[in-house]
Amino acid sequence: MKEIVKMLTAPGKRPAAPWCAPLFAALLAMGSYCLGMTMLGSYPFGTRSRAVNDLGNQFVPFHARLWDLLHGGTTGDLAFNWSSGYGVPFLADFLTYLMNPFSWLVGLFPRELAELPVFLVTLCCIGLGTALMTVFLGRVRPGSAWLRALLSVGYGTCAWVVSDGTADPMWMWGLVSLPLTGIAADWCLRRRRWVAGALLVGVSWAGNFYTAAMATLAMALVLAVRLLLASEAPVRDRLRSLARAAAMAPAGILLAAPALTVTVKASKASRPAPEALYRGRPPTLDFLAELLPGGRGSVPSPHLFIGVLGLLLAAAFPFVRAIPPRTRIAWYGLAACVAVSFVWKPTLLVWHGLAVPNGSPYRASFVLSALLVIIAWLALAHRPRPRELAAGAVLVLLLAVVCHGRSAVAGATWILVLGGGTVALAALVALRRRPARRNVRIGAATALTCVVFFGSAYAAYSVTAARDRLEWWGPKTTFDDRTLAVREGLRQRADWPRSRTDPGPHEFANNDPLLLGGEGGSYYSSYVPERTARTLREMGGGWYIHGRHLRSAEDPGSRAIMGVSSFVTGPQAGPVDVGRSAAAPLLTVRPDLTADGLDQPRRGAAARGIDVRDDPRVGGGSVFARQERLLGARVYEVPELRPAGNGGGPRKASVRPVPRLMDGAWRLPATRKGAAAVFTARCAPRSVVYWYAPWYDGKVRAIGHTSPGFGIRETTANPVRNLGTVPADGRLTVAFDQPKAQRVPEHVLGCLAPGKLAAAVAGLRAQAPVRLSAGGHGISAELPARSRGTAVLAVPSLTGWSCRVDGGAARAPHSFGGLIAVPLGSGASRLSCSYGTPGLVPGLAASGAALVTLAAVTVTCAVRRRRPHILPNRDISSD
Repeated sequence: MKEIVKMLTAPGKRPAAPWCAPLFAALLAMGSYCLGMTMLGSYPFGTRSRAVNDLGNQFVPFHARLWDLLHGGTTGDLAFNWSSGYGVPFLADFLTYLMNPFSWLVGLFPRELAELPVFLVTLCCIGLGTALMTVFLGRVRPGSAWLRALLSVGYGTCAWVVSDGTADPMWMWGLVSLPLTGIAADWCLRRRRWVAGALLVGVSWAGNFYTAAMATLAMALVLAVRLLLASEAPVRDRLRSLARAAAMAPAGILLAAPALTVTVKASKASRPAPEALYRGRPPTLDFLAELLPGGRGSVPSPHLFIGVLGLLLAAAFPFVRAIPPRTRIAWYGLAACVAVSFVWKPTLLVWHGLAVPNGSPYRASFVLSALLVIIAWLALAHRPRPRELAAGAVLVLLLAVVCHGRSAVAGATWILVLGGGTVALAALVALRRRPARRNVRIGAATALTCVVFFGSAYAAYSVTAARDRLEWWGPKTTFDDRTLAVREGLRQRADWPRSRTDPGPHEFANNDPLLLGGEGGSYYSSYVPERTARTLREMGGGWYIHGRHLRSAEDPGSRAIMGVSSFVTGPQAGPVDVGRSAAAPLLTVRPDLTADGLDQPRRGAAARGIDVRDDPRVGGGSVFARQERLLGARVYEVPELRPAGNGGGPRKASVRPVPRLMDGAWRLPATRKGAAAVFTARCAPRSVVYWYAPWYDGKVRAIGHTSPGFGIRETTANPVRNLGTVPADGRLTVAFDQPKAQRVPEHVLGCLAPGKLAAAVAGLRAQAPVRLSAGGHGISAELPARSRGTAVLAVPSLTGWSCRVDGGAARAPHSFGGLIAVPLGSGASRLSCSYGTPGLVPGLAASGAALVTLAAVTVTCAVRRRRPHILPNRDISSD
């Protein structure tokens, strides 16, 4: 505390301890954000949940998974996740969502408090990013440590942080990456600490490569401007600095190579994201209004504000005569070019990895906020005169007046601009005067600190409150009495690996298996494998978000195939129970299944997921036939539908096959309220009727039941749904009520015979292995002696799996209905399969090469230090 007091009362002098200013900045930024959340009543300072959007759907469940891995309380490991999607790779998820070093704090808390360390990820990134920015500003231009600290708070609590970053903790590492890479670039500028700089770049990219790429590009532009302005240095020295940076950046990136090679491979194998279209640049005034603190615009625009102090000084920058004109032009020109690059599609793609992001298209906004903070510091470090500060204040006021009425200009904006701006202006003028009495300096320092602290808190409060008022921004259920009870119920039914316990289709969050435990089908990630999504949908599963969010199996046939013996039932708002179902073993030996019966490599339309098998029986290409193929028995009756009535009803249309449907479809006309397209059919009495039309949007009614469908082609797929039990006379009347004309499969209904399904499951159980065990990313089985045929594992077949029969050579397995299938040859008694992450070995090799390079450079530099220097090392610095 003494160091902070000394720093506040003696600006411009070097503090007694170099860590004092960064620590002060970090505490101020974290404290202001906590105060804002306290005002809002947000967790952990109130009852308002933070688990909104992806924070509740992804980050809290993924951190719960990390807790399980750290404490040994789950199936799987870093390579493979047995809990989600009935078995999916995990390393890409870990490298993307959990590599922020602060994520590991989750292991220090009880599992049911996982939301707290997720909050600490955000809070600690705010603190560390603010502290590092304080250090970096001092390297850009020497000056008062406490003034640098105050401006850095504007960076740590900028609009991007409170609007975008806090809802996606993985992005918050970008707040740290930018000053880290800036410090590394500054070492290049001064031609020193090349190895340490490469390590900083590596840490930045390892923590989150997505935002680190943005930060690296931004600091490359900053370095270019600083080299351009360092006119007093010889061209040769500037080129050497540039060469050092050009070598340092790739070396640092290669240190984090696995994060790139693994995620790139996983991304290529994953379901494509819904096409994101850039709607064009926002209106100019809406863009400029984002510079004003305290508001959150309804028009998509980059979120930019850095607090009233930073805005005032950035506005005064062009008027500060102590700064050379070329310096003012260069820095303002850089900020203007970056701003334009955010709203011009070709450069927007460069900032975001050559793809328009889903959601906000301005995820790189923190880069421009950082540039504004640098500009504000350059203005303040040159001690602007009162008239220059007044000119900046007039510019800010003019901006507020011109942008009046824009959605980003809220009531909080006027309070911060008029109230906070006036106090900040008066304090800066008081500090500028010489000589100034000690009590005047203390009063001005206190006033500036209060403006920054309370202004940042109020801005965080107002922006978060405005965001939380959005209708679709409702919190997810993560940890409460109901979810904990479900988790305990699943734990008591655990039977892995003999069978699965599935926490779906009841949905608390989009990753219930990670949140609650068990081995379910629900899975929401950017890395949902294409093969997994297609396999489960062809089996009758549903999906959302273009297949990037999978649903668990909801019908008895799918559950039996995937070995689900226990599953969660009940509406989200009602009672929840763990039910039982007949389940086949996870691994079965099919004596009658030979290599000829396995799936052939898909080409053309089949590679895109179109089922081209020719099954001559009625409904042979339907989902019910595909389930029967996997079960190895006939358990469904697929009835012929007949339109009821004449005229205005559905008509059968002969069309070409569509993805994974059949060679015909029913065209259903749009129905008005009270009307419906009606069919009649016959099935065996007491069988259970299911319907499957993945892209159908409407209601299906039969036997007194109403089943809703929300299908949208490729975006939202309906699962197989129950319609009730066939009455004693075997007659069915099925009505389709849809708001628009659409198609449904020709064989949309299937009547399941429960007795036949039970017999099929019993037959599969008779083909179970003698012993089955599952490890972190592998599974092994002891089979009956001399087993022949094909071993089928109820896990989606993905690239990376390899299997050994009786300890033989490892071979890639085949596929049977999308599941792992291993031919056993003339007979086998042991089988083992393991998963290897694609892209990991090349990534580790690249990282190893980078480490060897850094070690060689370190040794070389150590040897050179022992030799006398012939020429002094020049030091390049610039305004």
